[in-house]
Amino acid sequence: MDSLPTSATNGPGFATETDAEPHARLTFDLDVDLCVIGAGLAGLSVALEAAQAGLSVAVLESGRIGWGGSGHHLGTVMPGYGVPIADLIARVGLEHASALWALSREGMEIVRTRATDEAMSGLALSDGALEVSNVDLGDRLVARLQTLGVDFGSEVEGWPIDKVRDVLRTDRYFHGIYYPTAFQIDARLYLVGLERLARRAGVRIFEETPAVGIDFSGIRKRISTPNARLRASDIVLAGSVHLGAPSRQVAETLLPVWRAAALTAPLGDRLLEAIGFAGSIADTDGVDHYRIVGGDRLLWASGETTFEVAPQRLEGVIRRRIRAVFPQLGEVEIARSFTAAVGMTVHGMPQIGELRPGLWVASGFGRQGLATTAIAGRLIARGLTHADERWKLFSPFDLVWAGGRIGRIVGQGVYLATRESALAAGALARYRERAAARTRIKDERAEAKRAARRSSAAARQSEQPPAN
Repeated sequence: MDSLPTSATNGPGFATETDAEPHARLTFDLDVDLCVIGAGLAGLSVALEAAQAGLSVAVLESGRIGWGGSGHHLGTVMPGYGVPIADLIARVGLEHASALWALSREGMEIVRTRATDEAMSGLALSDGALEVSNVDLGDRLVARLQTLGVDFGSEVEGWPIDKVRDVLRTDRYFHGIYYPTAFQIDARLYLVGLERLARRAGVRIFEETPAVGIDFSGIRKRISTPNARLRASDIVLAGSVHLGAPSRQVAETLLPVWRAAALTAPLGDRLLEAIGFAGSIADTDGVDHYRIVGGDRLLWASGETTFEVAPQRLEGVIRRRIRAVFPQLGEVEIARSFTAAVGMTVHGMPQIGELRPGLWVASGFGRQGLATTAIAGRLIARGLTHADERWKLFSPFDLVWAGGRIGRIVGQGVYLATRESALAAGALARYRERAAARTRIKDERAEAKRAARRSSAAARQSEQPPAN
């Protein structure tokens, strides 16, 4: 791989261990109002909101800030969750689902407001997100727009096939849904800025300080670390699959999923000739998610596994996907790739709320995005300080065991089957489109021949002398 300039090497979704200011280990006993375990997006969001509300807060991080999934993603900020809308409505009803959707929109505005702070400089914000279909949606598109625009009050636009293909020069996609209020940011710089805001609000962050034991009894909870003890009135478990033994109840409800992503080498003008959309693009089947960064590079995520794989081994998957969707780009060169584990829940929704008095959870965000971690921080902080009970909207999504190793094997099988089914459905849709086009051309030619024959017959008839 070629060497990259700093701005490209540390571009969107490519956090490094030196991005955030380093923090010392906890080596002395400490008393605080709130202890947050995990310094990813969710943990820092909770800590920031709680500190701004007047609580004393300590954050314990077993590694470095941003070393996991929080430091490695595409930075898309849009409404919604990882569960299809129809499934969400079927589970909790239209009114409840609408309230959950409104929370995700509130989370978007939290992120947008933070992005204007000087601590968040250089986020490279770009507007708009486009969700495209691999098959011809037809009436389903109209129904979904009705739900999003009317029932949920979101700003959305339905794009016909011609408009989608005008900005994405490929026959892979059909209809699309455009979210004009969605946006993208440099995810790495957002995480670093979040850490700065938390420190400025008085949050004390301790890195390389795992929680090795938690005593939930009593009004003041006790958290043991390798070198010190911490006491707090409340604890928030904000880690993911790496929570470990003290939080095994939560960790075992998460299915670890590694999603491959890669940043291409500069592609020049050919990239803009293929993609004329500045925001992020994702297909409705979850196969590909990508966007242009730095003007002439592609940041592309595709391929998942429930078992850890070196990112270099998945680069071929991404290259093949780019070539399949945009063959005009040819064989692209990968400048850098990464995988990071995210925690997926069995029901697909995040786990947000109070497990028992004084013990809270903000976990299982999977592919939920930045907006959901932001609203989780606000809901928990206000639940602690303002008796705000909106977090109970997530109560239907309980802690469900993910199945351990067997669950991972089953999950991998389901993912592969779903992916292959989506690809096959897309191929069938394109075949039908081409067949319909051939039939239309054949019919047009046949009609042209019939018209020519009618015209010729009319001309011959006009040349005949009139009968006496």
